[in-house]
Amino acid sequence: MKYNIIGRKVNLKDNFKERVYKKLGKFEKIYSDDAEAVVTVTLEKNRQTVEVTIRDNGMMYRAESTALEMNDALDAVVDILGGQIRKNKTKLSKKMKPESFEQYFLEEPTGYEDDTLDDEDYAVVRTKSFSVKPLNVEEAILQMNMIGHQFFMFRNSSTNEINVVYKRKNGTYGLLEPED
Repeated sequence: MKYNIIGRKVNLKDNFKERVYKKLGKFEKIYSDDAEAVVTVTLEKNRQTVEVTIRDNGMMYRAESTALEMNDALDAVVDILGGQIRKNKTKLSKKMKPESFEQYFLEEPTGYEDDTLDDEDYAVVRTKSFSVKPLNVEEAILQMNMIGHQFFMFRNSSTNEINVVYKRKNGTYGLLEPED
C-alpha cells in the first residue's frame, strides 16, 4: 500500500508517521499492492482531525475522527475502518483478497460525528468532484456504506444513467433514477 500523509496547519513528526504505517499496516493484507492511503491531519482550535481515505480497485474506504490528540483520532479512524470492513466482510471479500479476512479487528466502530446545519443555512461550503464509475446498485450501496455517507451517486452499469442510492431512516435503501 502506498501512503500519502498530509498535515494541514500542523507539522507532523516522524513518530506519528510511523504510527500511521503501523496502524494502517494491518489492513495491507486485505488491499492490493496498488492501494493508496491518504491520511490528512488538520489542526483547528486545539482539536485535531484525522481523515483516512483508502482507494483500491475502484473502491474507496473513508473514515474521519476528531480528538484533542492526533494519536487518539488516528486510533478512532482505524477502529471505524475496521468496523466498516467487518460489517461488509462478505460483500468485500468478492472484490478484495478473500484469504486475508481474518480476525484483525476486535472493537466495534465508534461512529461518525453529525454535522448539522440550521434549516435556513443553504450556503454551499464544499464542492467535490469525482469520477463516476459504472457500478451495479449493490456495489453502489456497498461503496456508500464504506465511505460512511447517506447517499452515493454512480453510473448504473445496466442502464448507463446517473443514479443515486440513499439510506432511508428505517435502515433500508432507496434508488433515484432519472425519468425520460
